[in-house]
Amino acid sequence: MPELVVVGVGLEGWNGLSSNAKDHFQTVDLIIGSDRHLALIPDSGSLSVCQCDRWSLGNISSTLDRLESWISGRSPTPAKVIILASGDPLFFGIGRLLLEKFPADSLTFLPGLSAVQLAFSAIKQPWQNATVVSLHGRSPDQLIKAVRRGDRQIALLTDGVYTPGAIAALISQWLPAEGYRLWLCENLGGEDETVRSWHLTPSENFAELQSLTVAPLNIVILQRLDRSLQRPKKNPILGIADGEFLGFRDRPGLITKREIRTLILGALQLETDHTIWDIGAGTGSVAIEAARLCPKGQVYAVEKTAAGVALIRKNTARFKVKNLEAIAGEAPRALQGLSKPNRIFIGGSGGELGQILHYCSEMLLPQGRIVLALATLERTQELQSWHQNARQNLSQTDTNLSLEWTQINITRSVPVGPLTRWSPLNPVTLATLEWRSPHAE
Repeated sequence: MPELVVVGVGLEGWNGLSSNAKDHFQTVDLIIGSDRHLALIPDSGSLSVCQCDRWSLGNISSTLDRLESWISGRSPTPAKVIILASGDPLFFGIGRLLLEKFPADSLTFLPGLSAVQLAFSAIKQPWQNATVVSLHGRSPDQLIKAVRRGDRQIALLTDGVYTPGAIAALISQWLPAEGYRLWLCENLGGEDETVRSWHLTPSENFAELQSLTVAPLNIVILQRLDRSLQRPKKNPILGIADGEFLGFRDRPGLITKREIRTLILGALQLETDHTIWDIGAGTGSVAIEAARLCPKGQVYAVEKTAAGVALIRKNTARFKVKNLEAIAGEAPRALQGLSKPNRIFIGGSGGELGQILHYCSEMLLPQGRIVLALATLERTQELQSWHQNARQNLSQTDTNLSLEWTQINITRSVPVGPLTRWSPLNPVTLATLEWRSPHAE
């Protein structure tokens, strides 16, 4: 079996390799790499690494076919081949192709630092939650999705088509109000390494980026700027855009979407002086809209996570809502001591739905409503069982308990290059519980 050693090389070349990697060059029969990589490994004079054959990589598919034939021609004598790659060969590199062509047992990978690692080190930012997108001959769809989601950090492997100017123009229509900082990192690890940045906003025409001359070896990082210090734009009475709310940095999609939020608020049938409990409030989007619709009332947003409570308070200050209080704790215990509600919304139950419903039904004011947003079949079944038991307990009273179901399936349009397609949101079941006296007018 041949021994194929894949060595990640940076701009430091031979001097940047580990001692383990250097040792492999002492017994190698063939070195394969791009012209740039081969030039980084000395082959003459006092610094000569070895006198073995060298192949320019050229067309990757053709070269790997040639290598396969070369190995077969040397059989049964085992061959040792070193293949030079950029940074980490298993990170958008040649490693995947080699694993498809040769047995994994014949391959050894000695990665160097990847361009993404070097770029985030250059801008001095942790990147464990970054989104990485390759634009090397690929569609920009993943980049567009990441910007539309509002991903906090996006690392882009560029090519001659998707230059920094092209990237800025491509994402311009989806930029959030606070914008992104575009970092351009060139020749990372080399003596001529440069790092520059620009602030991209919806109002910027990116003229400087369009005319920019860029080194062939470059990587772009998009860093979303902090919205917490910026005032939201003027918002409608109902249906605030999702992007206006501050959200979880590591879970940007975790918010009750605008279309579903407006249906929830409609199902609650709010009045201006209502007291409202929002249980499992998340980022506080439902609670904030409810507070704006009920200026004479009071809203309690109950959330068990510290991060969620902090977000609710930030969003409350952001939208200048005065009649909303964030309550830290798990329901139903965290509900004790709150003013009795006219309306309750349950967006999350933490596995305690039955206990929460029991407590809420006892505390709800007459003619009250409970609205639930359910994402799983198990929770809908649990609610159905609770409702049946509750109705039996009410059979000897003059109160009726109704349960109405609404299945919500929302699909939004998203761009696909110059075209448009549909992209569905996760389906939600909306349930409404209402206590009514048959004698009420």
